[in-house]
Amino acid sequence: MRSFPGQDLVQKFSGALFWRLVPRGRNASSSKPDIKICIQCPGSVQNLSEVALYCKQTSDLMLHARCCLNRKGTILGLDLQNCSLKDPGPYFPQARTAIIMILPQDVNCPGGINAWKTITSYINNQTCQEQRNLCNSTGDPEMCPENGSCAPDGPGRLQCVCAEGFHGYKCMRQGSFSLLMFFGILGSTTLSISTLLWGTQRRKAKAS
Repeated sequence: MRSFPGQDLVQKFSGALFWRLVPRGRNASSSKPDIKICIQCPGSVQNLSEVALYCKQTSDLMLHARCCLNRKGTILGLDLQNCSLKDPGPYFPQARTAIIMILPQDVNCPGGINAWKTITSYINNQTCQEQRNLCNSTGDPEMCPENGSCAPDGPGRLQCVCAEGFHGYKCMRQGSFSLLMFFGILGSTTLSISTLLWGTQRRKAKAS
């Protein structure tokens, strides 16, 4: 068994940093996740699994198939040991909120060793524990725009969340986001393009 304790990220990580602008109150991570990742492998969390032990610490958490969930359905633990996986599959991002993961030996911890405080490798699996908050480790206070702030978005990922009352490109637009205006512009644009295409096709039909 070998363990990799947390390391300084300032010089180490590359290609693990992603960011996007999210209006405050519209963060996608606040919605209840689809939990297909929990049933990707047959079976359930083993009783002596570290995920099971973590989940049994409080009555607010519950085991569901291969996951440990809180009352809101957020994934806090994922146990995919004894799964014949070479690739975690398309549903893996659903577990971006996990505090602990147990993965097959051939599947790396998402985000790499710099995204987790501790990664422990065993013969048949590896455990990823406690995601690092890369917002505290980049050393770049100007990474997000003036009206935005950095927030974690899963292992090795960041997002810039717009401050209250700001939205749009680089959080430069102030005021609430007008859905009515957005759909009005979208609808009129679609109607104009459809009319233009209809007229073009009609002229071609007459010419033929």
